[in-house]
Amino acid sequence: MDTVSMPLHISDLLARPDLRLSVTYDVPPELLARTIEAATVSDLPTPGKWLQGGELLMTIGLLLPMEPAACRAYVRDAAKGGAACLALGLGQGLPYQEAPRPLVAAAEEAGLPLLTVPDEVPFIAVTKAVFDARADEQRALLHRAFATQRRLTAAAAGDGLRPMLTEWTAATGVGAAVLDPLGRLLATSEHEQRDLPAQAHDLLERVAARGLRGSASSTAAGQQLEVQPLGARRLRGLLLLTGRPDDAARSVVPGLVSLLSLELERRHLRDEPERRRRSALLSELLAEEDPTADRARDMLRSAGLTAERVRGVVVEAGSAPGRTATGPAESGAADGAVDGAVDGAAQEMAADLALAVPGGLVRVVGGAPGTVIEAVVGEELDIREVLARFAPHCPAGIGPATAPEAVRVSLRQAAGLLAVSRSSGAPAEARQSQASRLLLDLGDRRTLHGYADAVLGPLDLADHGEELIATLAAWLETGGAWDATSRRLGVHRHTVRNRLDKAMDLTGRRLDDPDDRFDLWLATRIRRGGAPGTGPGGRPAPPPPGR
Repeated sequence: MDTVSMPLHISDLLARPDLRLSVTYDVPPELLARTIEAATVSDLPTPGKWLQGGELLMTIGLLLPMEPAACRAYVRDAAKGGAACLALGLGQGLPYQEAPRPLVAAAEEAGLPLLTVPDEVPFIAVTKAVFDARADEQRALLHRAFATQRRLTAAAAGDGLRPMLTEWTAATGVGAAVLDPLGRLLATSEHEQRDLPAQAHDLLERVAARGLRGSASSTAAGQQLEVQPLGARRLRGLLLLTGRPDDAARSVVPGLVSLLSLELERRHLRDEPERRRRSALLSELLAEEDPTADRARDMLRSAGLTAERVRGVVVEAGSAPGRTATGPAESGAADGAVDGAVDGAAQEMAADLALAVPGGLVRVVGGAPGTVIEAVVGEELDIREVLARFAPHCPAGIGPATAPEAVRVSLRQAAGLLAVSRSSGAPAEARQSQASRLLLDLGDRRTLHGYADAVLGPLDLADHGEELIATLAAWLETGGAWDATSRRLGVHRHTVRNRLDKAMDLTGRRLDDPDDRFDLWLATRIRRGGAPGTGPGGRPAPPPPGR
């Protein structure tokens, strides 16, 4: 059985017959339950600034005047300094043979226990008793810490995270759970899984965003929460502690973090063959020119990816000059798949993505201009959150959702968006409704608006120019459908035709000319983009003076 450490209370000192301490007034039990952290002797009239808190302050009252006001000032100063208790030494040749009434009244008024020390008991005996008790307490705490650490180490020799968490809670009374870097529960010390407190999600997000660089704690509804990062060189998981560890448990937290990190690293290595199998499976799927729908779905389901629609994701992991892809005979993967010869950082990032992506269909591909990571994920997955966590600041393309047999097309489109992502500094996503937006984002704002002004400038200067431009834009967006344009604008189709005829006269363009039609569409699209700082009519506002 573990030794139970108990703090030293005032009542413990009063119970020791060798000290023969006495109270000077009827002290409430809650005051006698105060913890004594140390013992000190001072006859200063204002000792408060020399205290650290929790002391038994002993004095013979040599410099203490016995006027009520002076006594109250003395007691207030000691209490403000953090003294847990006062003790007045009595005896022959000392200023007092009993506690003076003004001092007793002041102590009772301030709620500060006042004891007396008899003549035959030296202050050093009280001091030694306090420090011996504190030493016993520290030894008991150390014994408990070692015992808890041994239990955790024995549990770590077992299989999985749960045994360690169970032993931790049994030894400390503090709840514990391990989550992956995305906040998904991996194991808990509880017999039944419970919902995490709402504030825990904020802490988990904060720590996960910092990687291995720090922990966080807070108190929610009177319950202390603490989050510690887990992992050796990379973030592998998060430890959530629910409760307030005592000193013994606190000293074991680093050991618990180390053992849990070791288990997660061991799990990471153990999963390497499965990651390779899934990488080869993805390569096999992509190597087929025209897989049937049933075969593509069966291959994805064999890896645990059961989504009806999937999308391809490509992440640029950095250039790898001089590297060549490993052939199928060496790695079991299709052309372009690489083995451990590629950059370790790319492999680590791919492993992180495989962990975060249900089904884990991820592979590393080498070649010009560098190394990229390809992944196939379910349509419902928030892939932007995954990329923000595991591939921050890396150019990334996200292909459109497709049927499993067409995932090659989605991956090809994702790869084509890497340049857009490099330019924008954020993952670029292929959506049919955003294709032109991606194209326009690549251009310089001032140049684009200058182009729009060149095309639409005559309409800007005409009467009702904004009306003409709005009608032109609506007609182009509906694919030249007169009835649809009139319904959108709420005007007769003849009005639409008259406005467009006038617009063509002013611009010198023709709606039946493909080049003119494209120029007009692009110009109205630029204007509709609503870039910051646009002036009247959608034109760029003039730059500030001096710019």
